[in-house]
Amino acid sequence: MKSLGIGFIVVTLALLAFSTYQALFVAPTEQTMGDVQRIFYYHVPSAWVAGVCFFVNFVASIVYLAKRSLNADALAAASAEVGVVFCTIVLITGPIWARPVWGIWWTWDARLTTTLVLWLIYVSYLVLRRFAAGSQTQVLAAALGIFGFVDVPIVYMSIRWFRTQHPSPVMGGGANSGLDPAMLHAFLWNLLAFTCVGIVLIAARFRLQKMENQLEAKHTELALHGGSR
Repeated sequence: MKSLGIGFIVVTLALLAFSTYQALFVAPTEQTMGDVQRIFYYHVPSAWVAGVCFFVNFVASIVYLAKRSLNADALAAASAEVGVVFCTIVLITGPIWARPVWGIWWTWDARLTTTLVLWLIYVSYLVLRRFAAGSQTQVLAAALGIFGFVDVPIVYMSIRWFRTQHPSPVMGGGANSGLDPAMLHAFLWNLLAFTCVGIVLIAARFRLQKMENQLEAKHTELALHGGSR
């Protein structure tokens, strides 16, 4: 299992190197925006991985509430942390891209606002897990994780439901949507690479969270036994 994990990490690093080469050197320069458009190859995959992480948190939270599984709780915590990391990347790369293209760093349109709300929800989730005390902390966190996921499809559909500063969907947005084949290949390679990075980070954090949960369970058991003597 350990060799399999190391092999996956090596493959992930190779994918990152290759996808970066594709994004910076193979994909053609966009005619209107120029080289700044290359942020797209990191901005959108980061948003994808964040959404996947929050979905994992959503499912794991439901499982925890149904079965009180410590493994499910550990997976929920791990996926939320990694999701916040990638969502932060989205909120950083977005304004960097927007400034030379739109002339502004930020605007309170539907896509940006709902993404910021999503980030705040899951930051609140992590703060709750970190600082709240009591036996119901994990239950409350699971409920917040389930509630927070409602915003994920809203973020995705916002540019279809509302008039926003963001352009219409690049893919699946209508007859004139789509990418140049070289751009599409670079995008898909980056999407795969970022997904693999997300898997590696979740797996590492899941392992640590399981150890933390096991230690907390042992401390609780020792406290109960010590108090009953």
